[in-house]
Amino acid sequence: MANQHKQKLRGVRGVDDQLWKDFETAAARTDSDRSAILRRYIEWYVGRPDADLPERPEPPAAPPAD
Repeated sequence: MANQHKQKLRGVRGVDDQLWKDFETAAARTDSDRSAILRRYIEWYVGRPDADLPERPEPPAAPPAD
């Protein structure tokens, strides 16, 4: 089928829409995407050899105070 993914779709429960959007924005700041970051974290978490924690991006600059 043309629209079928090569990989199984995995769901993450309990993540509100704003957190998911913030995660996407932070991933983009590291030139990555949510799936790649989650895979790296899971590999590190289960102790795969040579797995490193994904690098956390710098927080966005705070808006100037009036």
